[in-house]
Amino acid sequence: MGQQQLLLIVIGVIIVGIAIVVGINLAATSAQSANRDAVIADLNNIGAFAQQYYRKPTALGGGGNSFTGFTIPPSLTKTGNGTYTATVGATVVTIVGTGNETGNDGSTKVRCTAVVTPDNIQVTVNN
Repeated sequence: MGQQQLLLIVIGVIIVGIAIVVGINLAATSAQSANRDAVIADLNNIGAFAQQYYRKPTALGGGGNSFTGFTIPPSLTKTGNGTYTATVGATVVTIVGTGNETGNDGSTKVRCTAVVTPDNIQVTVNN
C-alpha cells in the first residue's frame, strides 16, 4: 500500500508541474497577442492623424494634400503599448511600432508596420 501511495503522489506532482508550465506559456502568449493588438490599434490611430493632416489645408496647419511635414504627436511616440517612428514622404507615411512584449521569434519585441496613404491604412505584423 505504501508504494501505491508514493506512486500517486509522484504522478500528482508531475501533473501539477505540467499544468504550471502550460499556464505560464498561455499567459505569455496572451500577453504577446494583447500587445500586438494594442500596437496595431495605436498604428491605426496614428495613421488617422496622418490622413487628417494630409486633408487639412496648409492655412489651418495641415499638409494641403501632402504628408510632408507630418510628425507623430508627441504623446503617441511612446505609449504604454510601445514606441512609434514615422518615415514621411509626400504621398505615403510608413509608421513602425515596436511593442513591449517579446515577439514570435522569442528574441525581439513585437513589431508592426503601417503604410498610410491618403485613402488607406495597411498594417503588417513583422514579428
